[in-house]
Amino acid sequence: MMAPYPKALGVAALCYVGVDYLREVAPELHAFLRPCLWGFFAVAAAARAPFYEYWNRELRSVGLFLGSLVFMLSALCIEALAVQYVTTVLGLDWHWATAPLPDSGQWLLLFLNEQLPSPIVAFLRAPVIGLHHFLMLFLLLGFSVLYGCVRAPGLGLGARYMFTMGVGRLIRVMTFVATILPSARPWCAHSRFKTPNHPHPWAQKYYMPYYHNYDNIREVINRDVAFAEVDKYPPEYVPKWGRMQFFVNILRPLDPSQTGNGSENWFSTLKRAGGGCNDLVYSGHMYVAVLTAMAWTEAYPGWTSVFIWLLVAHSGQREIRERHHYSVDVVAGIYMGVLLWWTTSWIWSRKDRSQELRLKQLALVEGDIQKAAKEGDLEKVRSMLNRVDKAGKEEKISDTTLYTFGGIIILATLSLGLLAFTWTADG
Repeated sequence: MMAPYPKALGVAALCYVGVDYLREVAPELHAFLRPCLWGFFAVAAAARAPFYEYWNRELRSVGLFLGSLVFMLSALCIEALAVQYVTTVLGLDWHWATAPLPDSGQWLLLFLNEQLPSPIVAFLRAPVIGLHHFLMLFLLLGFSVLYGCVRAPGLGLGARYMFTMGVGRLIRVMTFVATILPSARPWCAHSRFKTPNHPHPWAQKYYMPYYHNYDNIREVINRDVAFAEVDKYPPEYVPKWGRMQFFVNILRPLDPSQTGNGSENWFSTLKRAGGGCNDLVYSGHMYVAVLTAMAWTEAYPGWTSVFIWLLVAHSGQREIRERHHYSVDVVAGIYMGVLLWWTTSWIWSRKDRSQELRLKQLALVEGDIQKAAKEGDLEKVRSMLNRVDKAGKEEKISDTTLYTFGGIIILATLSLGLLAFTWTADG
């Protein structure tokens, strides 16, 4: 049995954040150190895997892990479609012409810029941490189970993280689709999206006639029927996407005759935007950051968890300062992350399963043990105590199964991590 290294995780987290910030102050040194650090983490995980004692616990969590992964990816796909819809349904002209909402948090940060010393303001503005950093910090937390920093199973912790992520994303979709709010960056949609300038026929009928006409708003409230005449707009381009034809009303691709480019399929149209531009209540960045901080707080409490929460606070004020989100999105993202993490505690239980099994078995044979002890039958008492002890022990697995399963888990998780870094590089 190899000794645990409970203090190593905090040092690893500090090294990762510190080395990655060198991209801002020493790019050449960062280009050299980052692959070295990532390589060290990968080798450390692979070297420890053969000596890990709880692979059978990980095996029991595989089904839950894979199910949570599929659920999270499905939720992210639904979210991507919803983000495209809320941007395209009103057309690019609306995004350019509609002013951002007033935000007291933005005003407060501008006021503090005038009051605080310049070094503090410079630190608050610095891009210390981003979305992919929080994902990497969670990967460090999950893999630290190999070194005894975090209680097994690591796949159970990962399953809880992904399941909670999926639930939060679906709730987020329901909130920002329900009421479409203007972006804090009015130029964003023009720079990211290629979609018609005019509104969708739904918005042409149910929104545009009442956009600035107060009399029409009063009348539609009284009648509860859309009565106003619809202005003339260019016709909608309708490509042939076969079974995915229902995506046309959501994605609204441009006519190739106007762009000079060839016809696109639905997937190319969807992935081109690279993120939303409307105000999306609540902030997905903050939700991911808070889930990571909550996982650290529960699995690895101490000074490192405090450090992670400070990073969350720094990231939140930058989201507001750089106007990626309004203050309400950041605040809502924080409490949604906390509340949803608490509600999924059943996935990665605080209790030690082996101890729980021993106690259950002991409760079943307690009467028999007392009876055998009164009769002086020590052999029977010893036999029943051995049964209790075996109930809490992990089943042995073959070396071949251990190396195969461990290798698959290490490679698959590292691959997922690299894909996450790639796909979230632009936020």
